[in-house]
Amino acid sequence: MKNRTGILSTAAALVSTLTLAVAGCSSSTFSGSKTAIDYWMWDANQLPGYQQCAQDFMKENDDIDIRITQVGWDDYWTKLTAGFVADAGPDVFTDHVARYPEFQERGVLLPLDDVGPLKDLNPQEFMTGLADMWIGQDGKRYGVPKDYDTVAIMYDKNVLRDAGISEEELQNANWNPDDGGSFGKIIRHLTVDKNGKRGDEDGFDKTKIQTYGLAADPTLDYVGQTSWSPFALSTGWTHTDVPVWGTKFQYDDPRFQKTMQWYAGLTKEGILPAYGEFGEAFPADQQLGAHRAALAIAGSWMINGYDRLKDIDLGIAPLPSGPSGHPATMYNGLGDSISKQTKNPREAARWVAYLGSDKCQNVIGRQGIVFPARPAGTQEAVKAFQDRGIDVTPFTDRVERKETSRYPLTVSGAALFAKARPYFDAVWIGSKDPSTFTEMNQQMNRILKR
Repeated sequence: MKNRTGILSTAAALVSTLTLAVAGCSSSTFSGSKTAIDYWMWDANQLPGYQQCAQDFMKENDDIDIRITQVGWDDYWTKLTAGFVADAGPDVFTDHVARYPEFQERGVLLPLDDVGPLKDLNPQEFMTGLADMWIGQDGKRYGVPKDYDTVAIMYDKNVLRDAGISEEELQNANWNPDDGGSFGKIIRHLTVDKNGKRGDEDGFDKTKIQTYGLAADPTLDYVGQTSWSPFALSTGWTHTDVPVWGTKFQYDDPRFQKTMQWYAGLTKEGILPAYGEFGEAFPADQQLGAHRAALAIAGSWMINGYDRLKDIDLGIAPLPSGPSGHPATMYNGLGDSISKQTKNPREAARWVAYLGSDKCQNVIGRQGIVFPARPAGTQEAVKAFQDRGIDVTPFTDRVERKETSRYPLTVSGAALFAKARPYFDAVWIGSKDPSTFTEMNQQMNRILKR
């Protein structure tokens, strides 16, 4: 799964096209004497697991032929939209909570409440809160949860050891927006200049950094999933006034602005890379792998990417505990949606119901790639990672302890991204003070109310 920036920045160009053609039908739906259901997904790593799910499903449902198409992330949303416009899209597709509201608003998605076996869907069978994210503002369901993601801290055990910092210190770190708490001291000490001086030593040169204490995302956005949000959320602040379908944003809250003052200030101190120093071609995992950063805030979808880094003894730590008394992470994920263009909604619903069942999600969990939306599937994933020597409880504990905050759902994600980006850029660069977010908040709330 990619970060929110990649989703939101392309959304406007894609979904606006959908208004041209959403009432047609999908392509031929019969394969011999069977009903063919076309299923699209983007993650090639998970393809074998879903192929196994399809084979198992077809053994139980010999009147349906599941045809899977895997399209790489960079082309997925463009091809999906083009397919809808040309009446040649899939019957069922992997969807994202950041995208489905705009698809739903344009009439692309089929409400699932009264379709086939999905009428009997029990939201309580999924991890806490996941099913609620797929309920539109009209009260109807537009997706069945398939997996979820949270955030934790990735590090190289060797780097911590060389710095004289124990893993327990990092795992039990605390944070506050005034001085950064023990976490602030850790990332300062882990920062090393090109002369070998650490950030808390005399003679440290903040203008010539060899290893930053904390890696940076290529850009900052209004969600901040793997950048500023773990700190802001740990103060008790939330993006919107209510957990799902908020009526107003809260970037004018002093807790958020104080957090951003601290976070952006790390750049001035040489602890966090400056705006534009590392682009899309050198994201946080590569910064850690090249020893240009000591710690990285990462989403659970990146576990295997970090584990593949060469010459890294990977460790995973919880986010630091904040003023609220505990860590806090963004919480969102993927689901399966049915196109309104499908000619076979009942057969499509049978496949979606199977995708959301223990039978399929346990298969996906055993791959050790993502955390499936059902508890049994998550436990299979935890075990699969453990078998490879990876402790992923810093990700899963947040959900079990309800130390999460849900993705801010809105039908105007692309417009909000465009409005917020210059403000976040300016604060990161240092040309504006975080008080400028009050003005941004007013403008974003106007977009929200349209």
